[in-house]
Amino acid sequence: MGVGGISIWQLLIILVIVLLLFGTKRLKGIGSDLGEAIRGFRSSMANSDKDEDASGEPTPLGRADAQRSGGTDAPAQGAKQESTKTSD
Repeated sequence: MGVGGISIWQLLIILVIVLLLFGTKRLKGIGSDLGEAIRGFRSSMANSDKDEDASGEPTPLGRADAQRSGGTDAPAQGAKQESTKTSD
């Protein structure tokens, strides 16, 4: 018995059917796209860990975005203050 009750012969038949349906070029493209996505995810997680290690605590989401863009939180706070004002 193989993985999850599936024998090796059943796995080989499924592999042949997938190859016939998608072709080797398309499967290669899917594999490379998946690899790039995983690498991007890992690098994002590594950058997030570096940000936490530098300050000793996790940064709030809004402040992290402002730090990356070089801006401040002032425009967002100003927009909130304008919306709470009442008119006469």
